[in-house]
Amino acid sequence: MEQNFKDILDNMLEAVYVTDRDRRIVYWNRRAEDLTGFMKEEVIGRVCSENILGHVDRSGVPLCKGDCPLSETMADGKPRETMVFLHHKDGFRRPVRVRTSPLIDSSGNITGGIEVFEDAMGYLALEEKIQLLESLALLDPLTRIGNRRYLEEQLEEKFKEFQISGLSLGLLFFDIDHFKRVNDTWGHVVGDRVLTVVASTLKHSLRIYDVLGRWGGEEFLLLLPNLREGALEEVSDRLRQMVSASDIFLEKSAEPLHVTVSGGATLARLGETPQKALERADALLYESKAAGRNCITFG
Repeated sequence: MEQNFKDILDNMLEAVYVTDRDRRIVYWNRRAEDLTGFMKEEVIGRVCSENILGHVDRSGVPLCKGDCPLSETMADGKPRETMVFLHHKDGFRRPVRVRTSPLIDSSGNITGGIEVFEDAMGYLALEEKIQLLESLALLDPLTRIGNRRYLEEQLEEKFKEFQISGLSLGLLFFDIDHFKRVNDTWGHVVGDRVLTVVASTLKHSLRIYDVLGRWGGEEFLLLLPNLREGALEEVSDRLRQMVSASDIFLEKSAEPLHVTVSGGATLARLGETPQKALERADALLYESKAAGRNCITFG
C-alpha cells in the first residue's frame, strides 16, 4: 500500500515533499526534482532548516529559519497557502505557490508535514497584469478583467502589430445567453456572480499574451494573436465548453446554475480597420444567437 501511494505521488503534476516532526525530509517526488534541480538522493535525510530550497518571500526575506509555512503548519495543525521564491540548484530564484498540511497519526498527534508546490510564473504575470490595469483605470471593477477602454487601446495596438507582421489575429465576441432571464429570476447579485464566473473561466483558460476584457453588459471581447491555422475554431469552442461546464451554486436552489455563451469569431484581414473586424465579429455573434445559442459562428 505504501508503495502505491509513492507511485501516485511520483506521478503528480505538483512537486511534493514530506518531512518528519524535526523537519527532516523523508520523501521527495519527481516533480520536486524537476522544479528545484535537486535529486531525491541529495535531499532525503537532510533538514529543511539547512536551507536547501532557501524559501524567501516577495521582499527577499528568508523564511526557512523564520516564518516558515511548513513549521507554522506543524505547530498549529492549520493548512496554509502562500507564494514563495525557492532557490534552484542552479542558483536562480523560482516563484512557486506553496500549500502546507500537517501529517497526523491515529491518536491525533502531528508527526510531520507535507508541502505541495507548483510553478507560479503564469500566476505572477497575471497578478501583475491586473495590478497594472487597476493603476491605469483600465480594470473592470466587477470582473477584474480589462474594461472597454483597455480593449479599445489593445485593439488598436494589436491591429498595428498585425498589419506590420502579417501574423494572424483572432477576434472573438462572447455574449452570455439569456442573461436578462438570470437577472429577472435570481436578481442582480446572482447576475454579477455569473459575470465574474464567466470572466474567471475565460481568464484562466487563455495564454498569457491573449487579451480579454468586458466590452459591456454581458459581452466579452477576446483578442488572440499569432494563432496557427485552424486554431481559432479550436480555441473558441474550447472556451465555450469551459463556460458551459462551470457551476454556480445558489443558496435558494438545490441545483447549480449553468450558463452558456454564444460567440462570433473572425480573423483580422490585411488592410481593414479594427472597427470593420469588430463589426464582422459582432454580426457573427448575432448569427449564433439566431441559430439557437451556445454555439460559435465563424467568418
